[in-house]
Amino acid sequence: MQLNIQETDNSSEVYHVPTSKSALIIFTRNPELGKCKTRLAQTVGDESALTIYKILLQHTVELSKDLAVDKFVYYSNSVVKDDVWNEKIFRKKKQDGANLGRRMNNAFLDLFAMGYEKVLIIGSDMYDLSKDDLEKAFSCLEKNELVIGPAHDGGYYLLGMKELHPSVFDNKNWGTNTVLEDTMADMVTKSVCKLQERNDIDVYEDIIGLPIFQEFIEKT
Repeated sequence: MQLNIQETDNSSEVYHVPTSKSALIIFTRNPELGKCKTRLAQTVGDESALTIYKILLQHTVELSKDLAVDKFVYYSNSVVKDDVWNEKIFRKKKQDGANLGRRMNNAFLDLFAMGYEKVLIIGSDMYDLSKDDLEKAFSCLEKNELVIGPAHDGGYYLLGMKELHPSVFDNKNWGTNTVLEDTMADMVTKSVCKLQERNDIDVYEDIIGLPIFQEFIEKT
């Protein structure tokens, strides 16, 4: 990975040079006790919720690490060194914005300004997401302006575009079951590839039936 570094008075600002025409953004919450998977924690407790989230983080690492694109991890609070995200594979940044829409918009803006031609964004809590899903999403952008992955809860787990469409991030009630519908309405004049519906892990019911989380079900 090539890096250009410009020294400032207080820190070193790192400018990443693209090694691919495509990039993957991974939005992640810093894994801190009591601050992640809070709805799930209402049933399984804070410690189990944190452990489950760490399993989801590792799953996201595994499905994305060998993808033949540049990969960026955007942390919710602060960039962490020497964690699950290997710095030789994942480039690290901090989310910036007053709400989720602004943070996603700014992340896309960052990468398009760097020269990327196709950019996807995902979260880090999708256990049924696969590398094949990501590869299909990038392929969809060959013939479509946008690609979206609907989630069971009325949101979306993936969004991709070839140029910034700011309207998809505006005037949304984030975290509600209208996000997908409202986003699709903003893209009605665009060519959009819709992926298979997937389920993210937010509440206790989302882990039922998944063997890897069986121990947490047995504890409740």
